[in-house]
Amino acid sequence: MSDPATQVTPVISSFKELALGEPLQRVLADVGYESPSPIQAATIPHLLAGKDVLGQAQTGTGKTAAFALPILDRLDLRKSKPQALVLAPTRELAIQVAEAFQRYATHIPGFRVLPIYGGQAYGPQLGGLRRGVHVVVGTPGRVIDHLERGSLDLSELSCLVLDEADEMLRMGFIDDVEAVLKKTPPTRQIALFSATMPTQIRRIAQNHLREPVEITIKSKTTTAAKTRQRYWLVSGMHKLDALTRILEAEPFDAMIIFTRTKVSTEELAERLQARGLAAAAINGDLAQAQRERAIQQLKDGKLDILVATDVAARGLDVDRISHVLNYDIPYDTESYVHRIGRTGRAGREGDAILFVTPRERNMLRQIERATRQPIEMMDLPSVETVNDRRITRFKDRITTALAASDLAMFRSVIEQYESEHDVPAIEIAAALARLAQGDKPLLLDAKAKPERREFDPTASRERKEFATREERGRDARPPRSERPER
Repeated sequence: MSDPATQVTPVISSFKELALGEPLQRVLADVGYESPSPIQAATIPHLLAGKDVLGQAQTGTGKTAAFALPILDRLDLRKSKPQALVLAPTRELAIQVAEAFQRYATHIPGFRVLPIYGGQAYGPQLGGLRRGVHVVVGTPGRVIDHLERGSLDLSELSCLVLDEADEMLRMGFIDDVEAVLKKTPPTRQIALFSATMPTQIRRIAQNHLREPVEITIKSKTTTAAKTRQRYWLVSGMHKLDALTRILEAEPFDAMIIFTRTKVSTEELAERLQARGLAAAAINGDLAQAQRERAIQQLKDGKLDILVATDVAARGLDVDRISHVLNYDIPYDTESYVHRIGRTGRAGREGDAILFVTPRERNMLRQIERATRQPIEMMDLPSVETVNDRRITRFKDRITTALAASDLAMFRSVIEQYESEHDVPAIEIAAALARLAQGDKPLLLDAKAKPERREFDPTASRERKEFATREERGRDARPPRSERPER
């Protein structure tokens, strides 16, 4: 292998500029991806061209889509033997990558992907391999087991991906990786991704990759020092209910709420408007003039909340923005850094809040590692706190009304009513307050139970696996018989 050369890749601002097939372009539009991340823009063209790739990028920069999309684009669905194999260091990552393949293949009928990892019975894995799969995602030890059993046939393998290679080295699996590499066809394409390039990883690249394109993505690792970062673990209560409480109890000047898709920006903005909040949506489907008008309204105080996608908010600089709320966790750490950079500007302090589901806790840890800052867990405002704020705002409305100069006529009407009906002025005031409030209750019902999410057995399983992984730790290499994937 000749020494790899770092490539200078033309700027690609849209997935439409990449030579991906129509089914993949459709799913990218469905999930709201508007532009490729740096690793995706640099990697996808070379993988589509059949070149080997040596990519250095931090976890959480969008690597999965960088290799999954070109693999899906080049599959021959008529074949039943695996055409692509992805090696991952942990069962959690293997599951995550397999789910990503399934999501990106939404418009590819007949596509089959199979995760194989330790801790799961062999039966389902053997059955899946017998039925035929196009992509296998596995941990090194379990992949070797299937190779030794003869249940995994790599004779038609066209692409091998080594994901988080330095993590596999740190966990003591590099010999297993070498063993798998030796059992793959010599004609296969290899994509090796690693956050760092220690000597052993570089040696694997030199021994097994053919004239690879080397791509290095420098990830942002710091966030605004004056931005307080907190997360709320989505559990029990719907996101919208939680968001409503936060908006009512958290003092803020202006806020950007980030969602993943264009459709969700519109839906969430409409729901916030229905709750009496000055909110609007901006996304890639809006004309530039409409976006600029919404941003100007935010600057002028006519809007307090913008619900946005990542691309729509790119370059947005409004001093009023005191809070950024990640309603949907971003797919990569670069997007998170960009998002929360919208607050804490011009030397001001800012707040960033992140909603995290149990299945997304791994991404939370990735964000903390990439930003090198802890994110503290927050408690939702209590019913009492929300009600105290509502009462305070109601009293402020009364104070504002009392300062008006045109009360004489209303005072005369109230005096007449009090005299004619022999009703105390305090009762009349209470009735008028009820009229002003309308059908919306002034206070939250402390006895009302929050609306519960439907039970998700997959999330429950991942919650247990997360706890097990945290307790186990991953610093020392376990004996072969006790490795996580065996």
